[in-house]
Amino acid sequence: MALKATVFKAQVQISDMDRHYYASHALTLARHPSETDTRMMVRLFAFCLFADPLLSFTKGLSTDDEPDLWQRGLSGEIERWIELGQPDERRLRQASGRAQEVVTINFAGRAGDLWWQQNGASLQRLRNLRVLDLNSAEVQSLTGLVARSMDLQCTIDGGQVWIGNGQTTVELTPTVRQDRSGR
Repeated sequence: MALKATVFKAQVQISDMDRHYYASHALTLARHPSETDTRMMVRLFAFCLFADPLLSFTKGLSTDDEPDLWQRGLSGEIERWIELGQPDERRLRQASGRAQEVVTINFAGRAGDLWWQQNGASLQRLRNLRVLDLNSAEVQSLTGLVARSMDLQCTIDGGQVWIGNGQTTVELTPTVRQDRSGR
């Protein structure tokens, strides 16, 4: 018998002072049986960081030809392709040809450093790739906010991100390893 995804609901109030984006989003996150709470919360973080009415979660882990999140334009073109972790260099090259911007968010600490050492030289050639790193301790704190139903507030200012649930607030500071996106 196949295991089914666990469904999480999140109501997120986003105040992004860097982009002047202020909105509330009712999100449904389906956590694949092989996905951890940590990875799911990084997906939620990625949504908050790049929030847009056209940004959406994809089938993610259950399909090979879609990223974790993407933003498709009104005519179907892929405006932003967002991957989590340490995707294969070939996959990022292909995504770079399909999307206007490709974003990779590393959250595994030392594993992210090793991935960059192995792939950085070839990835630096991609004209539209942005690579962000998250501190693994900050990400673990983010996992403490997990609940089947979440009511969260997210504030972004000066490149820093605060996500909280009324009792606890987690501060995350993504560092830019590469930004060739032109945005």
